[in-house]
Amino acid sequence: MSTQQETFISHLIELRDRLIRALIALVIVFVCLMPWAGDIYDILAKPMMDTLPAGTNMIATGVVTPFFVPVKVTMMVAFVLCLPWVLYQAWAFIAPGLYAHEKRMALPLVAGSTLLFIAGMAFCYFFVFGMVFKFIAEFAPKSIVPAPDIEQYLSFVMSMFLAFGITFEVPVIVIVLAKAGIVSVAKLREARPYVIVGAFVVAAIVTPPDVVSQLMLAIPMCLLYELGIILANWMTKPAPAAAAAENGYVPPSIEEMDKELDRIEAGEGADKR
Repeated sequence: MSTQQETFISHLIELRDRLIRALIALVIVFVCLMPWAGDIYDILAKPMMDTLPAGTNMIATGVVTPFFVPVKVTMMVAFVLCLPWVLYQAWAFIAPGLYAHEKRMALPLVAGSTLLFIAGMAFCYFFVFGMVFKFIAEFAPKSIVPAPDIEQYLSFVMSMFLAFGITFEVPVIVIVLAKAGIVSVAKLREARPYVIVGAFVVAAIVTPPDVVSQLMLAIPMCLLYELGIILANWMTKPAPAAAAAENGYVPPSIEEMDKELDRIEAGEGADKR
């Protein structure tokens, strides 16, 4: 067996071990949360329950739906709680093959993208759901008694979480494009009108057909794009030494300055003699 094959197999073994460790952590957290699966789903359903008429509950049309839906929600919560450990396993696997400057850039981007995705989910849960469900409840005819199905509600919630989580990744995407040299900061500024139009088009596609949820997705997307431009401009701004080098001037090093001072002092001593 050649050295390359041995290296490839060793990488596969390490990848398997990392995946097993992440999966074990996910299973442990999931099992620990299972006794409270019903309470976890009640927390997820709270924004909808707060807007339903008094005495109205959500329904389950499937036979096993009351069991599987809370289990799915608990699995999602367990994955979010284990996400730092999962990302650490991924980082430990790829970090040895990265250069120092790639490590300095990759680690903040991974941590930042994770926090932004969770922030997008939190924004959706605490602000968007309440406004959207309230708007729908006020718009619905008085002759209708809403009784949402829990499985359809979970599907709606998951799609909204995904949409807002990805939306909050816009600054990371902008920074990566600028740092990689694919798009300059000036081009990003020029594309601002197209991004605004695109944000409202995306919001109209991925959100329910109501104005509130579309605005709640499109406006943060535009603001986060502006934040990405600001951060990209700051991160891609050349250092003073690099800017001077581009203009044809390279500042002397400390050793060169010491040698020049020694030469000047030697010259002054000879003049005195």
